[in-house]
Amino acid sequence: MTVFSEVLEQLYEKVLLGAALENDSHDYIFYLDPAFSDQDRSTATSSERPNTCGVLSTHQPLPVSVATTAVAPACLESNSQVPSAREIMLLQLTVIQVMITKTLSIETEFLAKEKYKDIITILLESAEVDSKLLRMFQNSDKLLSHMAAKCLALLLCFQLREKITLSNSWITFCQKNLSEYSESDNVVYCLWTLTAVIKEIFKDTCLQKTEILKQFLAPFDTIFEVSYNSLFSEHFENVHDTSKLINSLMCFLELLELLIASRIYMKLHFTCQRILFLKPSCVLDIITWPIQAFVKRKFIIFIKKCILYKVGEDLFQATMPALMPGDHHLDMDMLALANAVLQAVNLGLLKTLSVHGKPSFFGGDEVQPGCEHISGPDHVILRAVSLLIVKSLEIRFQNCTSANEIKVDLQRFMSELLTFLKPHLPPSLQLHNTCEWLSRVFIEQDDDMLEAAKASMGIYLKLTRECEATEKLTQEKEMWNHHTHENGYNPHCIFLFFLKNIGFDSTVLLDFLISSETCFLEYFVRYLKLLQKDWNNFFTICKYFDATESKCGINICNFVPSLIQDRSANQTTPHRLTALDSHINASSWVSWASEPLNQVMMSKKTHTIGAHGLSSFHASQSLVDYDSSDDSEVESTDQCLANSKQTSLQQETVKKIQDTAGTSRDEKELILEPQSGSLVPEESNTPFSIDCEVIPHDNVSDVGIFYRVVKCLEELQGAIYRLQKKNLFPYNPAALLKLLKHIEAIYNKSMNPL
Repeated sequence: MTVFSEVLEQLYEKVLLGAALENDSHDYIFYLDPAFSDQDRSTATSSERPNTCGVLSTHQPLPVSVATTAVAPACLESNSQVPSAREIMLLQLTVIQVMITKTLSIETEFLAKEKYKDIITILLESAEVDSKLLRMFQNSDKLLSHMAAKCLALLLCFQLREKITLSNSWITFCQKNLSEYSESDNVVYCLWTLTAVIKEIFKDTCLQKTEILKQFLAPFDTIFEVSYNSLFSEHFENVHDTSKLINSLMCFLELLELLIASRIYMKLHFTCQRILFLKPSCVLDIITWPIQAFVKRKFIIFIKKCILYKVGEDLFQATMPALMPGDHHLDMDMLALANAVLQAVNLGLLKTLSVHGKPSFFGGDEVQPGCEHISGPDHVILRAVSLLIVKSLEIRFQNCTSANEIKVDLQRFMSELLTFLKPHLPPSLQLHNTCEWLSRVFIEQDDDMLEAAKASMGIYLKLTRECEATEKLTQEKEMWNHHTHENGYNPHCIFLFFLKNIGFDSTVLLDFLISSETCFLEYFVRYLKLLQKDWNNFFTICKYFDATESKCGINICNFVPSLIQDRSANQTTPHRLTALDSHINASSWVSWASEPLNQVMMSKKTHTIGAHGLSSFHASQSLVDYDSSDDSEVESTDQCLANSKQTSLQQETVKKIQDTAGTSRDEKELILEPQSGSLVPEESNTPFSIDCEVIPHDNVSDVGIFYRVVKCLEELQGAIYRLQKKNLFPYNPAALLKLLKHIEAIYNKSMNPL
């Protein structure tokens, strides 16, 4: 036994280094076949090894001691003890895994790779190692079963890459165990192995990735649907071992995510890839089960990722493929999922969903003695459910042409959502403006916050177009304003609350613009285009904000949002505002909107913005300090670009921006290209500025929210222009600067109506 392990260790060391093996391939099968008994292994004496193993040259004696081995697996790190049969088998599986990994790697030398391929092929054909690994799944030793599953997954990947037909034993095993739910561990290992193979295919760099996946999924297309129906139709109360059911659910959920990801990013249309969209109620029902909170959280987040087209994005990493353009069938699938979500909400899903979970602690889930127990809602579920409902509404409305139907559905579901959220906001934080719900719920999650804001704007734009088409918008202007605020989707309010949460800091906006981690660019472009058309309404809302804060004695500049302070560490604390006890009503908005803009515009001399004052205020809040000097400018931009994970936006974002850009020449310029030179339009060479006098910093708090927004956009345009002038902006900002230039023109016109 000791001699056998010594030879395996030597083989492991050579394969780990990717070294070539000298002997005939058949000589290695004896040591890698996991079916040999302990007695057979003990007969492998040192006299046999030079002629059978060939780990070293047959002309060299093999060392007896393993102490000189450079790398030894943890399973054989016992000092002078004789390794057990379990340790030998674990080492065999490890050597096979490493050999397959080296075979699939492009860095392995050709001769070594060919030898490894030959050995693995012989193992599959003569030793039938895949069948033996399947039998290990039933082993009571969990580590051994897990290693067997990992080894089998790599063997399947090898067979797919080398175009070797998958063994009937493997296909039969899957069909038998997935056809109906059982509390056997075989189901979990089968699902885990399938998932591992698809993950390896996703990570593969070969060009035939789609064909390989097609070959792998073909035998299991029908059985996946059967397993889906069987597993999700189980009654949780009737299961004897709930832990095994939960393990099966988690494994199948991961597999389902990969199948949907392949549906979105690859030209494949198997039934198993569409099973969630064909029968979404099965997954949604899990949320109502009396099951652990973490399971419900996983399923809610999974559905949210599906409806945002974000399933599997962490698997592709930098090689994320572009969405397949013009997939009408996928759009219909997403519409079916959105309708199923809204149907579940209509049937009372939110009323049965509990979000009062135990707080999480680093290193465990129990409160240590002497520590204060802080209870509170599960903010992860609150955010996921909120975004899921808003995005589902947007998808439904994009396929609806009736303005009245949209209004009815919007009022019903948003009322349901706001009623669900209200108890989870502390009494001191009741909303004075219904639109504030979005910034409150998503303050700790930038990407979800911007997705929700973008979806809300999509709803607003869709309803606006439908109302304009029926020529009812002018006649019902007051009721229209009331409807947008009552249901919490007014885009101007949402944008103002967003700016308040970041302290009107233009460098935070710049950070969002140069990062590809959120959809801020698409959202910001849409909003600027809306702002051009809806400037008077924006100004009216700014006045309402100022009046409300003045009435309640609140000053927005007194807040130091934790979002800014902790952003670099990715640790945020909810930014809380003082209680405002009055809700928006129709009469208040009507009274504000009744005055024309030029009659209520404040005098520039009475309300001036102190540029130096605001700059000093922002300097203490900024993620990156953008000074006016060239030296600090270069340093800060380098730092900002270093934090960006990539220098160009994905094709998906470009396509969406193009879709929202319309057909005009100016809007077509929103196509983003790698920066290669100065592409700023001539009229954008100078950032707009507010004609104002310098005032002391102490008086900055007296400036209204309208002027803070304009000042923030001014600083943002200046920063973009300086970066672009030095070719440091990660993409062509010409269209973005043009939009800001248009805002400047509207501002100047409103300040100088004559």
